[in-house]
Amino acid sequence: MYAVVHSVVAPLARAVWRPDVTGLEHVPATGGVILASNHLSFADSVVIPCVVPRRVAFLAKSDYFTGSGVKGALTRAWFEGIGMLPVDRDDSKAAIASLDTALQVLGRGEAFGIYPEGTRSRDGRLYRGRTGVAHLALTAGVPVVPVGLRGTEKLQPVGSSRPRIVPVSVAFGPPIQVAGRFEGVPLGRARREVTDEIMTAIQALSGQPEAGIYNERAPDA
Repeated sequence: MYAVVHSVVAPLARAVWRPDVTGLEHVPATGGVILASNHLSFADSVVIPCVVPRRVAFLAKSDYFTGSGVKGALTRAWFEGIGMLPVDRDDSKAAIASLDTALQVLGRGEAFGIYPEGTRSRDGRLYRGRTGVAHLALTAGVPVVPVGLRGTEKLQPVGSSRPRIVPVSVAFGPPIQVAGRFEGVPLGRARREVTDEIMTAIQALSGQPEAGIYNERAPDA
């Protein structure tokens, strides 16, 4: 299903929206890699896979995979087709389970997409990164490619069921290498330093003002 969706939907989406894509050469063609992006819209997890030539796995609410009937089957096929992996966000153990899932993806030498802010920015600011992204990078020993999205919050605003034709840009930065850099550094400190480095790189690409605080998930996010 992924091959079908990516070979048909991705070229069509690029032809319709014509996203401005820069730095794509920074994404390794093979091997485990983390794509760490700012998060402005639900559409972000569609935009990134559409412009990256290799499969990128993202986590999505398990609700999208459990619908019944024809609509449920089509919805499930769509999300599986764009590389989404189900996670129960209301489960108290979901955070740990999602990290384990991500490590499995990276262990297979695949690309994993993550939003270090944790949830969408509702005011356009870039929020402080949570250290799960650093945990993945340090544990798997893979590079992190920072991604800066612009305009996706207008592509499909919160509450809108249909995407709009608006200018969208996707910028990829040079990979951040972590392997071997933090030997002897306390793990908590290493995770914080790596996360802050990633967020600084994302901010340089997205141009967003920094909030300086963590973002909290809205009830309907």
